[in-house]
Amino acid sequence: MKKLILSALLISVMSFTSCSDDEKDTSTCFNLIQDGTETGVDCGGPDCTPCATCDDGIQNGGETGVDCGGPDCAPCQGIIVKSGILTNNEKWTSNNIYQLANKVVVPSGLTLEIEPGTIIKGQKGTGSLASALIVARGGKIMAEGTSDKPIIFTSIDDNISVGQQAGTNLSEADNGLWGGVLILGYAKGSFKGDVTEVQIEGIPAGETYGLYGGDDDEDDSGVFKYVSIRHGGALIGEGNEINGLTLGAVGRGTVIENVEVVANFDDGVEFFGGTVNATNLLVWAQGDDALDIDQAYAGTVSNSMVILGETSDHGLEIDGPEGSYEAEFLLDRITLKGNSATPGGEYADFRSFAMGETQNMYAYGFKESSDVELDNNGVSENFLNGKLRFGTWEIVGFDNSIFVEKVAKDENDEPIEEEIILNPDFTERAASWTITVNEGSQNGGADASQFNWTYAKAKGAF
Repeated sequence: MKKLILSALLISVMSFTSCSDDEKDTSTCFNLIQDGTETGVDCGGPDCTPCATCDDGIQNGGETGVDCGGPDCAPCQGIIVKSGILTNNEKWTSNNIYQLANKVVVPSGLTLEIEPGTIIKGQKGTGSLASALIVARGGKIMAEGTSDKPIIFTSIDDNISVGQQAGTNLSEADNGLWGGVLILGYAKGSFKGDVTEVQIEGIPAGETYGLYGGDDDEDDSGVFKYVSIRHGGALIGEGNEINGLTLGAVGRGTVIENVEVVANFDDGVEFFGGTVNATNLLVWAQGDDALDIDQAYAGTVSNSMVILGETSDHGLEIDGPEGSYEAEFLLDRITLKGNSATPGGEYADFRSFAMGETQNMYAYGFKESSDVELDNNGVSENFLNGKLRFGTWEIVGFDNSIFVEKVAKDENDEPIEEEIILNPDFTERAASWTITVNEGSQNGGADASQFNWTYAKAKGAF
């Protein structure tokens, strides 16, 4: 009888999958041992002992180990499934993999801490079932990775495991496999009707955790550093997908540094109003726009890099205020790398009363037809009035003729506005800020060495 008991225990430990309070009564808990020596299938039953811990690491060769860190031990790897609104402060640790099942929300008053090197995988799903991590207004995320131990958000299809920085089965062409990360705050934004708060795209109107906006420009949503977000952008409605990182009215008390977004089906990083400053952003192979600004974003994005993939649209898409509140962005030291195979593949599109400044820009690798567009008369008027300003743009292979003004058109491709009010004057003026350079001889753009830690660097994207 004792031999049978030991055999059952040995088999269960050698093939364990850890579970949590969020994962009761599922087939992944079959390795639990019930009191009385029988193998259980119910994680929540009163006769179940806890799931195996990292003290029960499995040695190579099939022997049961007690030292998870020894040279003959395979990594300890618990699978913890999370879903719904958190009810307590939580700390997610690097010895586990966390699976996002549907939406996981950090509500007001609570903090989610994530250890360096932790891997979070989003489950598949579209519409209301799309997986995402949402930090609601008043909630905090303390995700402080390091250059050698970044925090990684990816898909459950990714075969990356604990202790690794990349899997082997997905590439920059694999997107839309889960949702993304949304951080929402109480800073100001410019919204239609001059309301002070609105619902973030992708969250049903009745869910108050999706609201963003307010009057606290110093609002603090936590820290988000050395984080890689991969393979997201799940469809949530017709023509509506989740961005890799969405920042809704996030205040300047929040720290956003060293964030990479790879292979997101929609935009890479999108700012909806807010005042948060962001530095060392990298977006590679997004499906739509890499860096997107809306609703009077009033922060600075600095030392950041865009690398277009074969299906990418714009490197930058810049929109202005939607209400009477006005504010200006600053883009400083941005590198844009084009892709000649990209059907869209434009440098930038300035739209709907865009206002702010770009300076120390560097662009290379774009096809000859790519351009920087002023997309309507409202943008042109802001340019004439000094609300939209261009500092130095260093461009490989092309000159100021890439800067063009276009008349807005309706759904039938008919002009909405009667005339172009700048061209050819706009192109002529662009000669004062565009400089033709050879690749590698630029003075502006991002310091690429800041991205040596990224998945994009490891895969030779730049």
